[in-house]
Parts: sequence; C-alpha cells; structure tokens
Amino acid sequence: MVNQDQINAMMRNFPPEAELLQMSAEDVGMHLLKYMTRGRAETNRFNFLQMVPGGQVAFRFMEGWGWLVRQGFLALAPNDMYGQNHFVTRAGEAVAQQDDLDAWRKAHLFPDYFDAALQRWVKPLFARGDYDTAVFRAFKEVETRVRKKSGFKTDYGRGLMLKAFGETGPLMAGDVEGRKAAREMFAGAISFCKNPSSHHEIDFDDAREVVDMISFANQLLRIVDRL
Repeated sequence: MVNQDQINAMMRNFPPEAELLQMSAEDVGMHLLKYMTRGRAETNRFNFLQMVPGGQVAFRFMEGWGWLVRQGFLALAPNDMYGQNHFVTRAGEAVAQQDDLDAWRKAHLFPDYFDAALQRWVKPLFARGDYDTAVFRAFKEVETRVRKKSGFKTDYGRGLMLKAFGETGPLMAGDVEGRKAAREMFAGAISFCKNPSSHHEIDFDDAREVVDMISFANQLLRIVDRL
C-alpha cells in the first residue's frame, strides 16, 4: 500500500499541484517524459496512478500520458496482456534529451506536408528560432523554382516574377487574366516577404505568424509546380 511519504516523494518530480491543474496536456506530458527517462521511473500506468494524488491531479497526469502516446513518445510494452506497462520510444528519448524543449515545440508547429525543399532547408532554421532567415529561405526557394520553370537563368527577385509572368513571359501564357493575377501575387510576395527584416510591422517573435508566411511560400511553390 502506497503511503503519503511515497506520494510526496513522487510529486517532487513534478511542479506543484496548483500549477499542474492549470497546465495543458502537452506541458504535463513533457514533465512526464522528463521523469520517465530518469532511472527507476514508474512507467506502469496503474502503478503510477497509485503514487500520485487522486482527483483532478490524476486526470491531468492521464491527459499528459495520453498526449505522449498520441505523439509516439510512449508505447505499450510488448507482451503486456493488461495494457499497463509502457516504455519511452526512441522518438521520446530524443525529445527528452533536448536541452531546449521549446525548440521541439517550435519545430512541431512546422507542418509535415510542406514542400520537401522547405522541410530540408527552412525547417531547421525555424526550429532554432532564426525566423528572418527561415522566411527569406522559403521565398528564395520560390524564386529558384520560378527561375527554373521559366528558363530565365540570370534574372532574380521582383524583376524575375514580372518577366516570367509578363505579357511575353513563358508562364501561364494562355491565360491573360490568370497570368496578370499571378504576376502581381508573385512579385508582391517576393518584394514583401523575401527580405522580411525590412518590414518592421512583422513580429518575428511569433512562431505561428512565421509559419503562416512560410505556408504562403509553400502555396506559391505548389502553383509553380502545377504550371
């Protein structure tokens, strides 16, 4: 039978109860993950629940536990017919070993359906918080893709967009109105977004807004690829 001293000892691994009750499932899950990667951690769900306070605190822990399972950071142990024993997966170990869990959270905001070039070149910049460079690199990829598609190998920037989608340009030549709209959209995007540090109204402390901008670049890449 677990006594109060054992419960108190377990709870020293976590923030105070009042804080736990206010935390999201993700935040509780992160604390659980850190605990579970230490020596002699309890990863049997039933046993763990016997060693923490009941009531709403237990519910918060289970929300965090469920989040870890959904993220693939925690999985059922093999040959456990009761479904209680878990283990920290390789993905979970890798996340728990990161010094800056905020970096993981930011990287997790970056959608996995983005263009392969954005995944390769832009995501690492975004994950370490180099937002200016991440946005610049995303729209540089748009510029590169348009250059290859149009064949204008020595042109760049806004001028490239105006020329590629221009009245005598090779892109969307059979669609006068569509070509004009694309010309304005691509030229504006390059002018406004490729050099973001010159636009002071953009708050590059907001990771979600940066994702929105990169998402715009991703959509432009989709358009170019369909031409």
